[in-house]
Amino acid sequence: MNQYKKVAFHTLGCKLNFAETSAISRQFTDSGYARVEMEEHPDVLVINTCSVTDQADKKCRNIVNRAIRHNPGVYVAVIGCYAQLKPQEIANIEGVNIVLGANEKFNIVQHVESSSVEEKGLIKAGEIKDVKTFIPSYSKGDRTRTFLKVQDGCNYFCAFCTIPLARGRSRSATIEETLDQARKAIQDGAKEIVLTGVNIGDFGTSHGETLLELVKQLDELPGVERYRISSIEPNLLTDEIIDFVSKSKKFMPHFHIPLQSGSDAILAAMRRRYRTELYRNRIQDIKNKMPDACIGVDVIVGFPGETDELFTETQQFLSELPVSYLHVFTYSERDNTTALRIQEVVPMEKRYERNKILRILSEKKKRAFYSEHLESERPVLWEGENDEGKISGFTDNYIKVLRTWDLALVNNLTNVKLLGIDGDGNAYSN
Repeated sequence: MNQYKKVAFHTLGCKLNFAETSAISRQFTDSGYARVEMEEHPDVLVINTCSVTDQADKKCRNIVNRAIRHNPGVYVAVIGCYAQLKPQEIANIEGVNIVLGANEKFNIVQHVESSSVEEKGLIKAGEIKDVKTFIPSYSKGDRTRTFLKVQDGCNYFCAFCTIPLARGRSRSATIEETLDQARKAIQDGAKEIVLTGVNIGDFGTSHGETLLELVKQLDELPGVERYRISSIEPNLLTDEIIDFVSKSKKFMPHFHIPLQSGSDAILAAMRRRYRTELYRNRIQDIKNKMPDACIGVDVIVGFPGETDELFTETQQFLSELPVSYLHVFTYSERDNTTALRIQEVVPMEKRYERNKILRILSEKKKRAFYSEHLESERPVLWEGENDEGKISGFTDNYIKVLRTWDLALVNNLTNVKLLGIDGDGNAYSN
């Protein structure tokens, strides 16, 4: 019988982490634990970490400190990317009982039950080169959208990125195994499934299968209303995938495509596998086939060697592209990445200034995209949050819509007319 009874989770970072936390949560509940919130005095706290930015590292430390302060006897297990990259650093945080690397995190229940709250700073983190198994997972019960993990790891080794060091080489399940996970998610009530991974365009390569074949077969599954493809590399987003999504009834006209820089010189320094011409062609192809499509973009500012002129290239490139919003990241130095060898470091104040410029551009892009669709009717899948008497949901093309709270709408699709944009930048309907 398990020593502990209640378990809580705190997840940092990407959609992939949320999918994996949900799978690990099911392992605990299958072993007799009750899942509770951090404030409800859990016996075990699992922190699933990210390490994309310095802030993610600091957040982990803050969560541990907060948990210990409110619940001194809690057993703290730390997993995820930061746990694989800096296990000793985490083990040294006062109050951490165990740190589990990429190979060990899916055996967490066994590790927790074979140690005690008196033991501190245990580390179970092997070499990342030994991580070769793909563990499927999907998020459940956290929100209307379900994140389905279809791929893990990356073979790209971009100059700024630690993900291959934290998650290992690219790998995935077969199409049939992935379809089986999707069926389970649908049985659990998923109305919208988001395909997620580190580099999902690389799906199936070790099995001689492709992402295009996967999306075609997912499209045939009964019982699910919507799919979205999460972040996908522009060089792996093929014309055939774009064409298929444009004709599909279930795959939504919504893409998130990392750019990282609008300067070819910086893209080369970043070791990205495309240049701006290919990126522009992808965007134009999407908009030609799906004029209403929402397109999100990842961009990094302040990469070493990014002069004022090269930043202006990025700003100009993004201004001219018919994209809908930006996720702007300020470059931060990461251990064991090749970007550290580049001498021309951009001062921090300049990095923050550039971030602000692009965030303002993002707001303009988003408002313009929303405005294009005012007075039109779009299908909205309503979510379960009651925020100050409002219910929110997303249209097929990812416009966030608010309306008066109505419990009957939760997890249901309705057609609504988009009437305007509120002060927070959300659309509202009748």
